[in-house]
Amino acid sequence: MSGMYDTMAQLLAPLHADVFELEDESYLHAGHAGNSGGGHYAVLLVSSAFDGVGRVERQRTVQKLLAPLFSGRQIHALSITARTPQEYFQ
Repeated sequence: MSGMYDTMAQLLAPLHADVFELEDESYLHAGHAGNSGGGHYAVLLVSSAFDGVGRVERQRTVQKLLAPLFSGRQIHALSITARTPQEYFQ
């Protein structure tokens, strides 16, 4: 998975994340109907870029940065946890 980790880290670099964790959950979705390719992932991002930004907009920001992986069918599903440093470290 280090290839996917590195790829996502590069695409998410504009967020200057304090914490970036990626978990491949594809094994939980083996034989998932409607999956025409790509893995299932969960990502945790902690970034001051999320300060003052609502939950939905945080999700949209991450999805927009990772759009090439969705359109390239490298990601089928993505669970996003996006926190500010204050939310995460306290």
